[in-house]
Amino acid sequence: MSVELRMWRPEDAEAIVAAVDDPTTRRYLPMLSVPYTHADALSFIERGANERAVIDGATGEVLGCIGFIPRGPGVASVGYWVTPAARGRGVASAALGRLSQELFKGEFHRLYLEIEAENIASQRVAVAAGFVREGVARGGGRRPDGSRFDMVVWARLDDDPAGPSPRALPDLPGGRLTDGVVTLRPLVPADAEPTYTLRIRPDVSGRSVAAAPLDLAVVERQCAESASKWLAGQRAELTIRRASDEEYLGEIALFYSEPALREAMIGYGLTPEARGHGYASRAARLVTDWGFEIGMARMVAGTAVDNVASQRVLEAAGYHREALQLARLPGPDGGRIDNVAFAKVRPSDT
Repeated sequence: MSVELRMWRPEDAEAIVAAVDDPTTRRYLPMLSVPYTHADALSFIERGANERAVIDGATGEVLGCIGFIPRGPGVASVGYWVTPAARGRGVASAALGRLSQELFKGEFHRLYLEIEAENIASQRVAVAAGFVREGVARGGGRRPDGSRFDMVVWARLDDDPAGPSPRALPDLPGGRLTDGVVTLRPLVPADAEPTYTLRIRPDVSGRSVAAAPLDLAVVERQCAESASKWLAGQRAELTIRRASDEEYLGEIALFYSEPALREAMIGYGLTPEARGHGYASRAARLVTDWGFEIGMARMVAGTAVDNVASQRVLEAAGYHREALQLARLPGPDGGRIDNVAFAKVRPSDT
């Protein structure tokens, strides 16, 4: 699709009202008036010197909005929205790329976005437009009730290379990993309840590095923000499901703990009903093989000394026992416990 940017015109007011009235658009523009009227749209057009209409280059249809705010010498923040009908067509990333080129030809050398952690679609736009994740602006967002929330900061400099920004943890091929018996899918908000039910079990929380049960609100937030951490290259969290009927069996994650060494760690947990069927070792093999495919040199894992079942899982997945690490793990009683360290090396490196 050919995307162009132009200044807003009074005749665009109805298109703006229709877009802002969409629940998804309003979800990320919470400070706009309710209801948003034709007069509000005209006022926006009149004062929007730094706002651009995003239009279909062939038809002239309004597809969205993009604009910037100068934040100091050579620096500007950028924001955008896209109409419901235009989503999923690369409109926002194309518009962001065009506006970035325009601003870099002028006085700006740094552009940045602040995006709510749960707004995965917008973060994917940032990646596609060559922006790089820099960190988290704690309390950077504000809701209509005055409460604050964190924002993820993405930025691009005028001399950054063209094209999408590199990702340490790419998407799964086809959106999943499977061996025909188990299927691994990215953790999503809908997985909060079964994940919470699994994590609060004493035999799971007591074996976790976190070593403490979590409440449902915490797990819901973690599931909602999981894709953001994946895009950041920090971790890939997945659910383990039976391939034949998609039954939830547990969870597994790859933690990219040592990028400089190209070493990642895996951790997993199964529901009681799923244990003893080889599902965990199958999941571990799938994640480990994917890790090697995307460039990991070593995959590691660890268990408490008495967790013989987990040690058998790792051995079945091709891991080798390397060492006993004294007081490596937090214990359920606030103390420290020893860790049995396992590792698997990429076959081409052995």
